[in-house]
Amino acid sequence: MAVLVDQNTRLLVQGITGRDGSFHARLMMEYGTQVVGGVTPGKGGQRFAGPDGRSVPVFHTMDRAVAETGANASVIYVPPAFAADAILEAADAGVPLIVAITEGIPVLEMTRVDPFVRERGARLVGPNCPGILSPGKAKVGIMPGQIAMPGPVGVVSRSGTLTYEVVYQLTQAGIGQSSCVGIGGDPIIGTSFIDCLAAFQADEETRAVVLIGEIGGTDEQEAAAFIARHMTKPVVAFIAGHTAPPGRRMGHAGAIVSGSAGTAAEKVRAFEEHGIPVARRPAEVVPLVARVL
Repeated sequence: MAVLVDQNTRLLVQGITGRDGSFHARLMMEYGTQVVGGVTPGKGGQRFAGPDGRSVPVFHTMDRAVAETGANASVIYVPPAFAADAILEAADAGVPLIVAITEGIPVLEMTRVDPFVRERGARLVGPNCPGILSPGKAKVGIMPGQIAMPGPVGVVSRSGTLTYEVVYQLTQAGIGQSSCVGIGGDPIIGTSFIDCLAAFQADEETRAVVLIGEIGGTDEQEAAAFIARHMTKPVVAFIAGHTAPPGRRMGHAGAIVSGSAGTAAEKVRAFEEHGIPVARRPAEVVPLVARVL
């Protein structure tokens, strides 16, 4: 099994004719993801040429695309100025899973988007995230598929780059992954650590979980409490940002420390108080995972 995406995912690519959308659409198709079409307003009726001579239809609108393809997921490679509307259109078309790769969507726009998506019963992953990779089954987003292998470890992370590093090290050690989920580092995101932890807890294939957090906010502390109360599967954590100066944004829009709660030290303390092992460096994640498997 896998969480969120698998071999049955039927994917639409919003922004499929753009530079990033076309590049990653081909990579997703090469990986084996069922890309069933794309959406670019004004370019409906065209066909997008994928790898190996395959092609998929391009539609003007999401509602038409969903009706004709039976899509159950969408990934968004739309510029920030239009990405919020693309998310709204996907949710309004009835897509149950929306993955927003776009970085730089204004927070004020997300305060409008997030409740709308939830009201429609859809799940949003992101924005400003690398997407989801279920090794050997489906790749939705920008994660490099070649670094992963199928196996028993779920990975959930706020950081795209650290996700790649940890997944690569796990694979090199012969430890495969059930699914890898990048939730994004913006202040308002659609899917939380707790959402993913609950999914991994319910997934029969997942035997352990790696959680990669960073400075800013209290999401990691809330995740630590959830793990202690609700999870029977072992979790290993890593927190980035130990040397970050207070009050300065570091990388992600949500990675800013205001008060002691958002510091790496406080987050590490929260995990350790609940008996959850914490790696001090990314290289320490694999030995900790091997110990709990």
